[in-house]
Amino acid sequence: MKLGYIGLGLMGAPCTKNLLQAGYEVHIWARRPESTAPLEKLGAKACASLAEVANNADIVFLNVSDTRDVEEVIFCENGLAASGKSGLVIVDMGTISATATREMAERLAPSGITLVDAPVSGGTVGAEQGTLSIMVGATEEIFEKIRPVLTAMGRSITRIGGCGAGQVAKSCNQIAITATIAAIAEAVKFSAAMGVDFAPIREALLGGFASSRVLELHGKRMMDGHYEPGFKTALHAKDMGIVESIAAELDLVLPVSSLGTELLRKTAAAGYAEQDSSAMYELIKEMR
Repeated sequence: MKLGYIGLGLMGAPCTKNLLQAGYEVHIWARRPESTAPLEKLGAKACASLAEVANNADIVFLNVSDTRDVEEVIFCENGLAASGKSGLVIVDMGTISATATREMAERLAPSGITLVDAPVSGGTVGAEQGTLSIMVGATEEIFEKIRPVLTAMGRSITRIGGCGAGQVAKSCNQIAITATIAAIAEAVKFSAAMGVDFAPIREALLGGFASSRVLELHGKRMMDGHYEPGFKTALHAKDMGIVESIAAELDLVLPVSSLGTELLRKTAAAGYAEQDSSAMYELIKEMR
């Protein structure tokens, strides 16, 4: 199968590299030509338009920032849908609204184009190492078609359900991670206030029931005060904004998520928008 990739940032570029290393022909497009140049050197084929990517690929992967960007890439003039290529599968690996995903899938269906949601967890490290956790919303048939390709980018690949289910799973992932980051930030602050070094506490916790990848990676970032993303605070806040919007639509009360979303937004406003979301510790540390 020939592939396409749109969105060549912190996540998309390493994913494209992994696809190339797996032997796939990959057609790419980016708003900024400088984003395509390093991948062209590795064998990727740069295209002049989104429609050209769609015309040259059986599966096109997207890794753009938000719902509006996904809509634009697919439905703008000379976008992916303009190719009108029946049988094309578009796989959105970003995090957007499950509701919007289902609506876009319905718009595409008459043309024979399938939209799959396949958001990921694992950050830039997972993207670079090809060890992402990929949560897929698709029919069984489409899932089996794309799964061999996904294995070039991820270690854990799970079909959650039909269209939109992958985005629901990603929202659940973000809810859990947000709460855990906040809890670890409070633990670091508490240990400092009690005059005890958090480093051996972290080692002890990693050997017990409180162990998690968040404690392992983000706990270390908080101890060191180094917040290279990772996953940017602004994007994390955007993801939790999706949870907030859907909760409002469904009249759901999610108190921990609401507080976590507020903390992420305040962390971004405090100057950490482009830093890893574990920088939430810096906000919590100063709270009185």
